[in-house]
Amino acid sequence: MHSSNSSNNSNSSATSATAHRRGRRAALIAGLVAATALPLGITASAEATSADATARTAAFRSVSGQPSNSVTRIADFYGAYIDAQSGPGEGGNLVTELRKYYVDADHLKEIEAWEDENYADGVLRAQNVPAKWTVTDNGKADHSEAVVTMAWGDGTTTKLVVDMNRDHEIIHIGDKGIGGR
Repeated sequence: MHSSNSSNNSNSSATSATAHRRGRRAALIAGLVAATALPLGITASAEATSADATARTAAFRSVSGQPSNSVTRIADFYGAYIDAQSGPGEGGNLVTELRKYYVDADHLKEIEAWEDENYADGVLRAQNVPAKWTVTDNGKADHSEAVVTMAWGDGTTTKLVVDMNRDHEIIHIGDKGIGGR
């Protein structure tokens, strides 16, 4: 009986060792799963948080200006003008009214002469409408000057220099400003 007890003991030890190894294996697998899943969960959570923050930032974007600021007025003019040209009927009366409102009467005649000679829009100096635009201050003397950078659908850009007098009328649009820069 002793041998049978010993055999029983041996089986019991083997069973206990196998169970112990299975338990360690299960713990190891659970640890690996947790170690792998935890960073993935954190990354997914961080990505979601980042996307939410980006969406909130985009939703709260602001644009500011002052009617007394020449660069703001040039940006307002180009923004409204491009919007009108992009709209149905290519702006029609609105384009004409914007020109009358923002552009000095003498320079408007120059723009119209340029258009007759070049068969393109004299304000944009192009035959089509840009996809995006930026207006940047270019300095002051006895008038204000800004650079209008227009980005086109094909990825190219063009720049125009726009001069505005103290009465907030555009007095020049061209490749160079009145001062030659």
